[in-house]
Amino acid sequence: MRRGRQARRESPPQQSAVAPGLSGGTYKPLTDAEIQSIHHAVLDVLENIGMADPIPVLKEHALKKGCKIDKHGRLCFPRALVEDIIAETAHELRFCGREPRFDLHLGDQRVHTYGGGEAVTMLDVGASTYRPSTLLDVYDVARLVDRLDNIHAFSRLIVATDMNNRLECDINTAYASVAGTAKHTALTFGDAKNVEPTLEMLYMIAGGKKNFHERPFCHGGGCPVISPLRYGADNAEVCIESTKFGAPVWIVVAPQAGATAPAALAGTVVQVMAEALASLLMINLVVPKYPVIVGPWPFVSDLRSGSFTGGGGEEALVSAAAAQVTNFYGLVSSVGAGMSDAKLPDNQAGYEKAIAVTLAALSGCNNVSESAGMMGSLMGLSMESLVIDNDMLGTVLRTVRGIEVNEQTLSVEVIESAVRGEGHFLRQAQTLELMRSEYEYPDLADRLPPNQWQEGGSLDIREQAAARVREIMSSHYPEYIDAAIDRKIRDRFPIEIRQADMQKDNGRW
Repeated sequence: MRRGRQARRESPPQQSAVAPGLSGGTYKPLTDAEIQSIHHAVLDVLENIGMADPIPVLKEHALKKGCKIDKHGRLCFPRALVEDIIAETAHELRFCGREPRFDLHLGDQRVHTYGGGEAVTMLDVGASTYRPSTLLDVYDVARLVDRLDNIHAFSRLIVATDMNNRLECDINTAYASVAGTAKHTALTFGDAKNVEPTLEMLYMIAGGKKNFHERPFCHGGGCPVISPLRYGADNAEVCIESTKFGAPVWIVVAPQAGATAPAALAGTVVQVMAEALASLLMINLVVPKYPVIVGPWPFVSDLRSGSFTGGGGEEALVSAAAAQVTNFYGLVSSVGAGMSDAKLPDNQAGYEKAIAVTLAALSGCNNVSESAGMMGSLMGLSMESLVIDNDMLGTVLRTVRGIEVNEQTLSVEVIESAVRGEGHFLRQAQTLELMRSEYEYPDLADRLPPNQWQEGGSLDIREQAAARVREIMSSHYPEYIDAAIDRKIRDRFPIEIRQADMQKDNGRW
C-alpha cells in the first residue's frame, strides 16, 4: 500500500487540476457601497490624521509633492496625491524563480499561495514540544518547500535565533534560502545597511549583477509601520533600500484589532489600508513608480486576553476584506491567512487554516501568505504541517478555479451515451480525459476504505506527513549554487552552514 503511494509520488501526473495564478475574486465580503465608504475613510485618515515619524528622505520628497506636516508633527497626504500614486503604481508584477518554471505573474486577482512567517520556534517531526529555530532550519525548510508544488514562492518561515550579529544573520539567511530552493524568495533585513552586501552575494550566485537584474530571483521588503499610524525607521529604511533589488518591494502592515487598531472590524480595515497605502506612498515618493506588493495584514485580538489570535473567523473575514479593497485599488495584494493558534498539526489547525486560506484565495488575493506550516499564532513552525498544508492548498486552489461551463462540459451527449449504454461513466472517454485535468488529488489525505487503512497501520495524517518529510529531507539536497561560486562565497562571507550538512548521508535525517 505504502509502496504504491510512493510510486505515485515519484511519477507525478503530467497534468494537474490546479496551478499558480488561478483567477479568484468570486468571494466578496464587502459590497461596492461598503468599499466606497472604506475608501473615503482611508483618504480621510491619510489627509487629516496622517503618519507620525516619517524618515527624513520621505519627508523631503513628500513636502515637495504638496504634503504637509500638521501641528502634531504628522505627515499628511492630500487625497489627489494618494489617488495619483495608486494609479501610477504597477498593477502587474513578476516574480522570477531561479528557473523559469517557477516564475509567477502577479496581479488582476490571480491567486498564489506562499510561505512566510518568521517563527522563532520549531516543532520537530513527531515532537510535542517546541525548540528555538536555527539557521540550519532555514535551509531545511527551504529545501522542503522546494518540493511542495502548492507553495509557489519562499520566504524564511523561521528566524535563525542562533545568530546574534544582524549582518551575518541577514547574509546567512539569504544564503540558506537560495541554496535550498529555486523558487522566488523574499528576504528581510535587520538593517538597511545589510542590503548591499547581501546583493553582492546574490550577484555572485547569479553569475553577475547584470544576470541578477535581468531575472531577480529575490526581493526585499519589510514592515515599515508601527501601528497605529506611525512609521518605523529601521524597516522603512530597509524598504527604500530594497528598491536596489530591481524586484518588487513587499510591504506588510499588521495592526491588531482591539489592541493597535479599532475593535470594529470595518475600522481595522480602514486603518490597515491607510497604513498600507502610507507605505506605498513612502516608496513611490522616494523612488517614483516603483513596483510594490501591498500587504495589509489585519490581525485580530482575543479580547478576553488582548493576545493575538490568528485562527478565528474574524481573522479570516477581515483578511479577505483587506484583499478585496486592495483589488479595488488595482494593486498587487498580499494578506496573511493560515495563522493557526493550534500547537500541533491537528483538527484545530486544519479547520482554522482552511477557512482563512479559502476566503483569502476566493477573494482574489495575489499572495496568500502564512498559508502553510505556521503554528501557535505565528510563534512556531512544523514541517509536518507544511506538507499537510500543501495538500490543503491544492484543495483550496481547486475551489478558486471553479467550474467551467460550456457546451462540452455540460455533457449532454455523454449523459445520453451512458444512459443508453453501460449505465455508468467510468469507461467514458471524457472520464479518462478529465481524470487529471479536472480533479486534484491529495498527496497525504487518506481516501482508503477503513479496512485497508487499518491493514496499512492505521496511520493518522501527522504520521503520514512525518514519513513524507523524512523522505524529502533525506534525499533532496539541491545544488542551486555552483560549487566554485560557493567556495568564493565562503571565502568572502561568514557562511555558517557547513557543506557537510548540505549533502546526503549526513546523519541528520
